[in-house]
Amino acid sequence: MDSQNLSAPSCVQPRVPRGVTHINVRHSTRFTVVGNHLAQHRELTLTAIGLALHIQSLPEGARVDIKSLAARLPEGEARIASALRQLEAHGYLSRRRERLPSGRVVTHTVSYNRPQGLVEPAAQPAASVPTSAPIPVAEPVQAAGLVATTGLVAAPELPPVPGPVHESALTPVPRPSSPSGPAPAPAPARNFTCVSPVPQASTSAATPMPKPEPAPAPAPAPAPKPRLPLPALDTDTDTDNPDRHRHRAATALLASLHREDPRLLLAERDVHRLAPAVTAWLERGAAAEAVRLALTAGLPRARLHHPASLLAHCLTELLPPRLPAAAPPIARSHPQHSPPHPLQNCEGCDRAFRAAAPGRCRDCRSVPQEAA
Repeated sequence: MDSQNLSAPSCVQPRVPRGVTHINVRHSTRFTVVGNHLAQHRELTLTAIGLALHIQSLPEGARVDIKSLAARLPEGEARIASALRQLEAHGYLSRRRERLPSGRVVTHTVSYNRPQGLVEPAAQPAASVPTSAPIPVAEPVQAAGLVATTGLVAAPELPPVPGPVHESALTPVPRPSSPSGPAPAPAPARNFTCVSPVPQASTSAATPMPKPEPAPAPAPAPAPKPRLPLPALDTDTDTDNPDRHRHRAATALLASLHREDPRLLLAERDVHRLAPAVTAWLERGAAAEAVRLALTAGLPRARLHHPASLLAHCLTELLPPRLPAAAPPIARSHPQHSPPHPLQNCEGCDRAFRAAAPGRCRDCRSVPQEAA
C-alpha cells in the first residue's frame, strides 16, 4: 500500500520568483561597457546616470554641449545642465574652456568611464577549506564527584520500552564471528536524575512576623468653594445719578434684545458682562435705539452658537467716537449796529437823505455859513 497509493507530493513546489529576472544576450557589436559604480550610484539621479551612459557611448569628437544634447534627448536644457553638474561633481566629467588660435572660445569636455578618485574594493581572499580536525571528547565525570558538587544521584537502569516489531526483526541476523575471542562487555550506561535539595528544619523558634502598619488615611479633599450668587439686575429707580441711569438703560437694552431676534437671548451673567460696553456707547452720545440697531442689524442667518461673544465683538469694533466738545460763545468787541435812519427830503434842494428828523441836508446847511 505504501508503494501503490502515495499521498506525499511528487516534488517540492517551486517558490514564486520575486524581483527582477535577467535574460542576458552576449553582444558582439555596438555595445558599451559600464561599471556598476555608475549604474548603481546612490547619489546621482537617473537623468545623470543615463546622460553619462549616453556620453560614454558617443564617438570621439561628438558634440555634448547643453544645446546639442537637448536637441537629441527629450529632456530640457535645465535638466541636462543639472545632470552635467552632477557628473562633473562626482568625477565622471570635466569641462574647461579653451581659446582657439582664431580667438574663439570653446568648451573641451572629457568623459571618464571610471573616476580618478574611485577606489576599487579589495579582493576577498578565497575561503579556505577546513581540514578534518579530531573532535574533542569530553572526559567522563565521576558519579561520586557529581553527587558531591551538583547534588545529582545516579538513577537505576530502566528496562527498555517494547516497541512495534517488524517482520525483519523476526528473522535472525547472523553475527560475524570474532577471531580473537569474545568481545568485551560494554560499560553499563549511567543515567543521572536531578534531585532537589531537602530544606533543613530551622532549630530556632519561629519568630512571629511583624504586622504591617496600616496605611495612613488619605487627606480629605478640600471642600469646593461656594459659588457666589450673581448680582441681580439693577432696578434702582434713582435717576439723580447719570451713571446709574445709563447702566440701568444698558442692562434693559441687553435683556430685551431677544424681542428683536430670539437667538439673542442672553444669560444674566452675559448681561452684566456686556453692560459696561453698552454704557460706553451711551456715554459717547449714542441713543439706545442706535445701539439696538447696531447689535441686531446684519446678523448671519445661521445658528448663533455664542451670541454673547458676537455682541461683545460688535460693541468693541463698532464703538463710535467721542463727540467733540461744544465751542464757547465768541465775545463781541464792537457794539451792535442800530437800524438806519429813515429817508428824509431836504427842504432846500428836495434831495433825499437819511436823518432822524426832517430838515435840510448837509449841503444846504453849509450854504448860509459861507454867504455870511
